[in-house]
Amino acid sequence: MSPTRQDAWSQDEDLLLAEVVLRHIREGGTQLQAFEEVGKQLTRTSAACGFRWNSFVRKQYKSGIELAKKQRKELKKQAVESEGEPIQEQIEVEMGSSPSTSDQVGTLTFPAVLHYLESLHKKVEDSSAIAEDRNKSIEKIKELEKKTYYLAAENERLTKNLKAIEEDYRSLIEIMERARKMVVLQDEDRQQKVKFQMDKNGNLERIEK
Repeated sequence: MSPTRQDAWSQDEDLLLAEVVLRHIREGGTQLQAFEEVGKQLTRTSAACGFRWNSFVRKQYKSGIELAKKQRKELKKQAVESEGEPIQEQIEVEMGSSPSTSDQVGTLTFPAVLHYLESLHKKVEDSSAIAEDRNKSIEKIKELEKKTYYLAAENERLTKNLKAIEEDYRSLIEIMERARKMVVLQDEDRQQKVKFQMDKNGNLERIEK
């Protein structure tokens, strides 16, 4: 498994992040899914992608976001319209009518109408349960997204603090190294200034230069 990257974002990476997020918005996906997709491509964490999107990239694509949302509404509208035709055909079959015989109301029977209403009621209940589960999932996703953004921001702050500490440490090492060199030079200079000579009695005596 490749290690996750923590280097600076390039312009091409920002562009890829924007393209993927806008595509997910347009197709009805979530931003969290987009961040995971970009993270796999760039060897970055989804949290880092989310933080980058919310802190910088999103501000550059406000018009693109609005356009993607409009396109998503249009796609939903088209999907509903395309589903409407088979539903209408099903109603006609269940109620004993067809496009050619829809005016023959007398052919409808009470059991057929009752059966249709019961099936319609069941579909409504099922769709309501699905919608409720979907809303719960969306709320959970939003909550998780908030947590990932917070953790990404906290990680960014800690990374900056770590870099500051490393710089301070390097500065301290440089100061200590300069101090050590100064002490060595002073000792060498002191030793060079001290000389000895022989006195009349044959003893060595130190003389200052």
